[in-house]
Amino acid sequence: MDITQVAAEGLKREFRVTYGAEEIEKEVTRRLEEIRRTARIPGFRPGKVPLKLLRARYGGAILGEVLEKAVQEGTRRVVEEHELRPALRPKVEITSFEEGGALEFKVDVEVLPEVPEVDLPSIELVRHVAEVPEETVRRTLENLAEARRRFEPADRPAQEGDQVVIGFTGTVDGEPLAGGSGEKVEVVLGTHTLLPGFEEGLVGRKAGESFRIEVQVPEDHPREDLRGRTVVFEGRVEEVRAPQPVEIGDELAKSYGFETLADLEKAVRERFAEEYRRRARERMKRQLLDWLDEKVKFEVPQGMVDLEFQAIWRQLEQEMRQSGTTFEQLGRSREELEAEYRAIAERRVRLGLILSEIGRRNQIEVSERELQQAVLREAQRAPGREREVIEFFRRNPAALQQLQAPIFED
Repeated sequence: MDITQVAAEGLKREFRVTYGAEEIEKEVTRRLEEIRRTARIPGFRPGKVPLKLLRARYGGAILGEVLEKAVQEGTRRVVEEHELRPALRPKVEITSFEEGGALEFKVDVEVLPEVPEVDLPSIELVRHVAEVPEETVRRTLENLAEARRRFEPADRPAQEGDQVVIGFTGTVDGEPLAGGSGEKVEVVLGTHTLLPGFEEGLVGRKAGESFRIEVQVPEDHPREDLRGRTVVFEGRVEEVRAPQPVEIGDELAKSYGFETLADLEKAVRERFAEEYRRRARERMKRQLLDWLDEKVKFEVPQGMVDLEFQAIWRQLEQEMRQSGTTFEQLGRSREELEAEYRAIAERRVRLGLILSEIGRRNQIEVSERELQQAVLREAQRAPGREREVIEFFRRNPAALQQLQAPIFED
């Protein structure tokens, strides 16, 4: 096998590999000899079948195997003998072969760049620290109390803040509105859970009273078929319920699984403190990545950038299809967005290579325990399908790698 480097430009390397006709024939003959030892063909004893007959029967398949093995071996030797660090899987193209002749193919390799060493002690970052305001704790307790508020029947017209129980049917131009009817539906007036105008039309009505309410659907409503149209709701108020006072005290805390109000307040404060710390960490992480992107410059493998860009673009196109959004509505041309997202893809690849090199030099690795915890977190997001999710990651190393990347980054 003869290997010759024919081109080197930036991070790209091109090699020509030649596998001689004699080498190919020698390997084909060796494989035929192996088959002859066990081949069972009528009229011949095992091990005595003529090679010519075996070549006629199996020669084509064996030649294909030999050529495939030659390409794999040649590609491996290109990488090892030239001490390359491929950024992606090398591309192989057969350039010349005729049966009985030599095999010639080229191997294109894009290598990983030499990442400059980062002077970590010289990086200055700002860690933001924030105290949890008492007002935030108070508002949260009030919201928790509101969620536990009870409603009792009231013999009076409904007013804002009351809960009404209604049965209704919605129509558009006399035709039933899909999803626009219900029985014993509980609605708290003033929460704006129904179409604008519907709740307002229920204010002042008493239990047992029938209603007919016309509402104009806003132009920005999620359902395009209803935008700007008039919907008529007809039905009956089954019950009017008045909100009952809720005391923010130990009883409220116990309803949430705490012994005292002080315990509940502590839990609320800790939850917000943890959220503030998380946000501060994210801001500091952004500072670091921005610093690295600005200060550490080097050529990145375009093949990696292309793959990252394709992944970003596929996600964008999927989101646009789901929302029915066009480039015109975004106020950007396709070319402008492609340029913007390609720059984002290049930044991601560069930062990934920098962090990978920092991790390598500092012997930072993701432990098996950290990876298992990440898999369990993913499984917990799919109640009832936990085992299925765990099995998915066990069988898909690429998916597991996607979980490992953000852990390594952190």
